[in-house]
Amino acid sequence: MNASAGPRGTGRRHYRSVFLSDTHLGTRGSQAAALAEFLAGFSCEQLYLVGDIIDGWRLRKSWYWDDAHDEVVRLLLAHARAGTEVIYIPGNHDEMLRRWLPHLALPGFDISGIRLRPEAVHTTADGRRLLVVHGDAFDSVVRYARFVALLGDSAYTLALVLNRWFNAGRRRLGLPYWSLSAFLKHQVKQAVKAIACFEDALAAEAHRRGFDGVVCGHIHQAEMRRIDDLLYCNTGDWVESCTALLEQPDGRLELYDWTEANALSLRASRTDRVLQAA
Repeated sequence: MNASAGPRGTGRRHYRSVFLSDTHLGTRGSQAAALAEFLAGFSCEQLYLVGDIIDGWRLRKSWYWDDAHDEVVRLLLAHARAGTEVIYIPGNHDEMLRRWLPHLALPGFDISGIRLRPEAVHTTADGRRLLVVHGDAFDSVVRYARFVALLGDSAYTLALVLNRWFNAGRRRLGLPYWSLSAFLKHQVKQAVKAIACFEDALAAEAHRRGFDGVVCGHIHQAEMRRIDDLLYCNTGDWVESCTALLEQPDGRLELYDWTEANALSLRASRTDRVLQAA
């Protein structure tokens, strides 16, 4: 979580690249205010939005959009206007944007300076080639049983509602934030097994295509580790954990935990997951 000072004495942190996903704007569970604070605090050369940025599934059922959501969109556009290459890879919750992907063959096609792509290839400063995908195509539930996925989405939404009430009570007691929904998810053995299968499938695909690693989102499980000789990175989310993947100017990759950096989490420190380039 060490960050260099911003360029030209601005005081803002500067990264070579930033990867974030699963912000789920349009839901009450989205930590849009925290995300806006994060986006306002850095500059970077490349900003990857790795899917499920806008939650079209939820917005189709009921509309929710507050000032913090507006601020996130404003800051993303501000990054693009400042010269940051902003690449948006739609996920399954913002799949409505995938209908634009056939137009990407047109030269210079983008939306307000933000480039839509089905996937991306990122080369780190130290020469590693990373496949960047949302990852839902490698989730057997989403791919082959959409009804089950939608049912799971409803259960997950209920867990997030309970999470808000749970933490409201903790605040009244003077206790810091703790994610009940994340705790419940990690207690389910089948969920843990599904995560492992998902990670292995993505690593195998990246290896088959000759990449050095893969960056994804989708499962709301921030992680950075080696699977055999391949680097697997998951950006996490901005609903439960508020995490992002950062590339330092020299190519080092690390996970950033906003709640940990702001002393808002009771969870154990995850600094042991910072992986230096090797």
